[in-house]
Amino acid sequence: MKIGDIPVQTGERYELVSITDEVKRAVREAGVEDGVCIVSSTHTTAAVTVNEDYDRDVPRDLAAACRAFLGALDVRFEHAEGNSDSHFLTSLFGQSQTLLVRDGGLDLGRWQGVFLAEFDGPRSRTVRVAIY
Repeated sequence: MKIGDIPVQTGERYELVSITDEVKRAVREAGVEDGVCIVSSTHTTAAVTVNEDYDRDVPRDLAAACRAFLGALDVRFEHAEGNSDSHFLTSLFGQSQTLLVRDGGLDLGRWQGVFLAEFDGPRSRTVRVAIY
């Protein structure tokens, strides 16, 4: 198994940042022909998701939908740091994604990409990638 880190700098409170190229590079460098790639956020207020990585409006639309979704909730968060919304969204999206490695490359669909979903930015983040 090969494990490595991908640093990600975010610039917005809610933002989806494509890390597709970095994950693909990690898979190539691991030299695994067929296997599994786990992409994991090491943070409680940032998630990992797979979605369309062709049209740049999609990640912006998803971030906007998160803001609208939270605005529609009738909930009072108690967490003193003021970022319970971030913890909530991270739990909904999920902390990691398990992807297939096939023929030495990341096995994604034609339009799919891998994103760090930032919910408490801007920040410096770390995404961990394990390939086996």
